[in-house]
Amino acid sequence: MLEQKAWKEVIEFPLPGRYRKPRQLGLTMVIDKGLGITETRDLLELASDYIDFIKLTFGTSAFYPTKLLQQKIELVKSYNVDIFPGGTFLEIAILQGKLDSFLQRAVDLGFTCVEVSDGTIDMSPATRIKAIEKAKSYGLKVISEVGKKDPQERMPEKRMQEQIAMDLEAGVLGVIIEGRESGKGVVIYDKEGRVLKDDLERLIRGVEKLESVIWEAPLKNQQQTLILRFGPNVNLGNIQPGDVLAVESLRCGLRGDTLKASIRGLNTASFLNSSPLAIPAERR
Repeated sequence: MLEQKAWKEVIEFPLPGRYRKPRQLGLTMVIDKGLGITETRDLLELASDYIDFIKLTFGTSAFYPTKLLQQKIELVKSYNVDIFPGGTFLEIAILQGKLDSFLQRAVDLGFTCVEVSDGTIDMSPATRIKAIEKAKSYGLKVISEVGKKDPQERMPEKRMQEQIAMDLEAGVLGVIIEGRESGKGVVIYDKEGRVLKDDLERLIRGVEKLESVIWEAPLKNQQQTLILRFGPNVNLGNIQPGDVLAVESLRCGLRGDTLKASIRGLNTASFLNSSPLAIPAERR
């Protein structure tokens, strides 16, 4: 909506360069576990300028009455926000041999996007590419996800890098790095939800298009770490509805830790030069 903000022309954001909608960098994807129409409207009236995608996570959209789900989808779209069902739901459709029916129903309900993932099931590269291409043929935007939900099924970094490249080549809008709702014990997070910085650096060294990566980061310390590493226009996902403005405050240097970073001039390539991402030195 981009209406006049309450403190405009009084306070300047300490971290410059935050992109406004419509944008292709600095995306925020919200995880919705069952907001009602009134809650959804309240969220959008307050924060739609800072939300790019809403994911009706898991298979929660299966429990909505059809009319109510369509009303909610249309409401979200009216605020120029994309909306899609969770990737696990699509995995079930593939497992049951019902991908076409799933995609057609997604279109009929009004969804603008789907997520192609294999966080729980095993999926061959050919099946994954076919799912991406088929979803696009239905006129849907496609986001993919890499990484397994079970810590015991951890994907090697090289395989994740290859998967990211393959998905982008197939035409997905972005690739989500698995972080789960909890943000604990998967991919770049330890069991307490701390960012494994060495693992993060090894992963990004093999990714050519970092601007297309969406990091699931439900916890504040994860959001902060990723913003400090990549700058205010890093793509973040699995943001709780009540945290949207708090995350935007982190992006703009209006919370203590990112404010401190701007004062100290940390990561100036990203913050002060408005670079969309801080690229590893060996790839500059």
